[in-house]
Amino acid sequence: MDSYSRRLAAAAKKTKADLVIKNGRIIDVFNGDIIEETIAITDGVIVGIGDYEGVKTIDAKGKFISPGFIDGHVHIESAMVTPAQFSQLVVPHGVTTVIADPHEIANVSGSEGIQFMIDTAKDVPLNIYFMLPSCVPATPFENAGARLSAEDLRPFYENENVIGLGEVMDFPSVFHQDPAMMEKLTNTNQLKKKIDGHAAGISGDPLNVYLAAGIKTDHECITPEEAYDRLKRGMYVMLREGSAAKDLVSLLPVVTERNARRCLFVTDDKHLDDLIAEGSIDYCVALSIANGLDPMLAYQMATINAAECFGLLTKGAIAPGYDADFVLLNELETVDIDQVFIKGELIAEKGNCLNTSTSLLVPDALTNTVHLKEFTLEDIQIKCPNHAVANIIEIIPNKIVTRHIVEKIEERTGVFQPSIEKDHLKLAVFERHRNTGNIGLGIVKGFGLSSGAVATTIAHDSHNVVAVGTNDQDLIKAVNMMATMGGGMVVIKDGEVLASLPLEIAGLMTANQFDHVNEGLKQIDHALTEIGFTGDFNPFLTLSFLALPVIPELKLTDLGLFQVKEFKHINIID
Repeated sequence: MDSYSRRLAAAAKKTKADLVIKNGRIIDVFNGDIIEETIAITDGVIVGIGDYEGVKTIDAKGKFISPGFIDGHVHIESAMVTPAQFSQLVVPHGVTTVIADPHEIANVSGSEGIQFMIDTAKDVPLNIYFMLPSCVPATPFENAGARLSAEDLRPFYENENVIGLGEVMDFPSVFHQDPAMMEKLTNTNQLKKKIDGHAAGISGDPLNVYLAAGIKTDHECITPEEAYDRLKRGMYVMLREGSAAKDLVSLLPVVTERNARRCLFVTDDKHLDDLIAEGSIDYCVALSIANGLDPMLAYQMATINAAECFGLLTKGAIAPGYDADFVLLNELETVDIDQVFIKGELIAEKGNCLNTSTSLLVPDALTNTVHLKEFTLEDIQIKCPNHAVANIIEIIPNKIVTRHIVEKIEERTGVFQPSIEKDHLKLAVFERHRNTGNIGLGIVKGFGLSSGAVATTIAHDSHNVVAVGTNDQDLIKAVNMMATMGGGMVVIKDGEVLASLPLEIAGLMTANQFDHVNEGLKQIDHALTEIGFTGDFNPFLTLSFLALPVIPELKLTDLGLFQVKEFKHINIID
């Protein structure tokens, strides 16, 4: 009540506000206008817009003032650093709030992984809200490191920063009313929490079932037609611009002045180096404006739209009663950020976060997660007859969907031989959680490697070891390195390690500083050029999604080649 009374007194001008921002041009996200008024702030909350005096005054000197940006769907683990280091990355880009889904670490370490993310998100200079992982494992067609039931998830809802159930990617379980899925959905609806969607490839009546379940968002649209189909059914459409999936520009034509309030920006999965080079939601705003979107709509989508989507009643606007999370901009259309404030405190300035992260204690259970048997060359042979044709995964650069193609492959002594000329490389997924020895084998086209092999423990969503190689010897070496390193990324050529990046936390993240990780990624990029990679996409991120059996068309799990449309495993050789 003391704080409440203080805010009311300052709003009524009975006392001075703690802070006033004068001479700024405020982005009014409600009217889509620019207003020139003084902002009054007390106890981290905006108490007035108008003519106010404050104990402290900041002269904005004509800068634009935007509400802080909100990332409506992000997996922090994809940046390969902890929440504290993640905040150091994104806050200087104007992101003051994120809706995080920790299903990556949950698929490896279950409830312990979720609790780790929640605990380490405390006291960081970023508002982090969580959506609980709905599908651990993502499907019954692979082996993850954990299994989470509705009973496992329910206690987490007691945390005020847990606001809902994360992307429901197991559509068949929703459609057929699987009891375990129904319990999760029912619990969430009864608690009046939000439910995120993942409606890849779903349309028509099946989409109606999805919405009837209480699922109101989707970040998997890749065409304007898909987006429109969701908008007309009352969904929020998330325009995604991450590292592997870059759908924003292709979806922009669906956004109009009439429907824009149901649209918002997300990054979903974005690597650390891309966050440094491009930015986060600020990049989405600038890219949208550069491609013709009205700037006021772009800023709405980055702020108030996301706040309203997730029921964050005090976020997303510069107005009385809203949290004083805002960004000072030198230039509107290029999103040139000067300063970032959270709850009225200056947190970042000229591209640098002013808060430093604290030390981190990582539970032992999260640092011993790679359990592999010794593999031999015979274990990864793909037997095939002469002149065989095979079901092949063809990657689409900068997309997480793939094509299912059928082509003639090279063979020697009854086994598949990778072909540099045809760009047919061997793909393998090794189960790494319970030491089962499971190996899923396949053939992939589109990487363009001319030598060597690469491997990683980042393999959505079960995060087994995934590897691609031009020869079996280097592929096996790369996989064995995962056990030695405790997870991470590695590039091998002629049996030698060209570059590696250990990710000791669940094989997904590291406790190291983000600049250290960025240097490691630069070494990885250099090593990739040494094995012939010349593509305009991130090969490791692309590789990590080849093991995700809920994204069309053809993927690979530790149990084999998976046809997503038919939702079943198929043979490599027809």
